[in-house]
Amino acid sequence: MGEPIRVKSLDPTLRDEIAGILKKYDFSNCLTCGMCTAGCIYSDLHEDQDPRKFIRKVALGMREEAENDPFVWNCTMCERCTVECPMGVNIAAITRAFRGKTPVPPGHLQVIADDHIRTGNQMGVEQIDYIETLEWIEELLQAQLKDPSYKIPLDKPNADFMFCFNAREIKHYPADLQTILHVFHAAKANYTISTKRWDATNICLFTGKDDEFCEISRPLFEEAQRLNPKEIIVTECGHAFRSTRQFARNYWDGKPIPVRHIVEIYADWIKEGKLKLDKTKNTVPVTMHDPCNTVRKEGVYEPQRYVIKNTVMDYREMNPEGKYNICCGAGGGALAVAATKQMRMIKAKPKVDQLVATGAKIGCIPCHNCIDQFNDMNKYYKLGMKMEHLSALVENALIEDIPEDAPEETSN
Repeated sequence: MGEPIRVKSLDPTLRDEIAGILKKYDFSNCLTCGMCTAGCIYSDLHEDQDPRKFIRKVALGMREEAENDPFVWNCTMCERCTVECPMGVNIAAITRAFRGKTPVPPGHLQVIADDHIRTGNQMGVEQIDYIETLEWIEELLQAQLKDPSYKIPLDKPNADFMFCFNAREIKHYPADLQTILHVFHAAKANYTISTKRWDATNICLFTGKDDEFCEISRPLFEEAQRLNPKEIIVTECGHAFRSTRQFARNYWDGKPIPVRHIVEIYADWIKEGKLKLDKTKNTVPVTMHDPCNTVRKEGVYEPQRYVIKNTVMDYREMNPEGKYNICCGAGGGALAVAATKQMRMIKAKPKVDQLVATGAKIGCIPCHNCIDQFNDMNKYYKLGMKMEHLSALVENALIEDIPEDAPEETSN
C-alpha cells in the first residue's frame, strides 16, 4: 500500500496560479488513473518520484506540499509520463512552472543562467577566447584538409543556414566542432557562424524562469535576423534544439526563421548526394539513444535513423525507442547539480540494460547532455563501450572528393 498524502491545508488559488503560468492549463483533464506513474521508468527506483501523487497535490491545492515536494527537482522532465497519459496532461510543464517559483535553483543552474546573460554563452567563454578557439580549429582543419586557404565562414550574410551550437564545443570539446565543420566542408555547405551570438543552449528551459529564458535566447534570434540566413541549424544538443525551437514558437516576434536539428540537414544532404558516405568504414555494432528533447518533445525521429543506417554497417535498435524511449536519467538540468550524481546512476540502470541487450560496442548519442551521462554510466557500470556523437560516425564514413592537383600516393 502506498504512502498516503498528508494534507495540512488546501489553497484553491494554487490551481489558478499554475494554470496562469501555463496559459490556462486545465488540470481537470487529469483522471487520477495513474498511467503517468506507470509510464515513469523511475517511479519505482527511488523515493519522491511519483508523478500521480505530485499532480494530485497541485490539483487539490496543497500548496506547501507541492512547492516543497522533492519531485519538482527529481523529475527529469522527459515527458515519458505524458506519452502514456490518456488525456495528454503534461506533468513536465507543471514541474517547470513550480521550478520557476523557486527563488534559487539548486546546484549551478542559476550560475549558468547568469553567465549566459553576462557573456552570451552558458560556459562564460569570453569573446577573445571564442575567436582564438575558432582560429585554432580553422588551422587544424587547414592541415586536415591539406588546404591552407580553408576558412570558417564567419558573419556571412544570406547563407543557407546559421550554425548554432553548445558552448561546451568551444570550451571543452573543440574536436567535436572540428568534426562538424569537416562534415560541412565535405557537403560544400553554404553556412555561417556568428562571431557575436552562437550558443543555442538555454538552461532556463530547466529552471522555469521565463524572463531569463527570453533574455538568453532573444539575442541569438536578433543575430539571425541581422545575418539573414534561411534557417538556424542546431548542433547535437537536445536542450539547445528544444529551447531554440520553443523560443521561436512562443516568444520571437521578428521575421519567422525555421529551426532544425543538425541530423535533419545531414539526412537531406545524404538523400541529395551532397554527403557521400561509405558505411563499410564503420563495421563495429552501433546502437543509438533517442534524446527526449529531440525525439519525444520535438518529434525528430526518422532523420537520425536515416543517417545512421547510411553511416554504419551494423545498427542495432534499442527497445523501446522513439517517443517511448527511456530517458538517460540526466535530463532536467540534473548534470548541473552535483548532489544528483548517485541518483543519476540509479536512473541510468534501465538505459544500461537497454545498451547491454543490444550487444553494441558503440553508443551513438546525438546530444551533449546525454553523452555526458552515458560516459558517466559507462564508467560506473564498467560497460567498456565507446560513446560517440553521430557527427563523429559520419566523419569517419566520409568519401571526399580529391582535388585534381592533389599529389598521388606512392607505395614503398
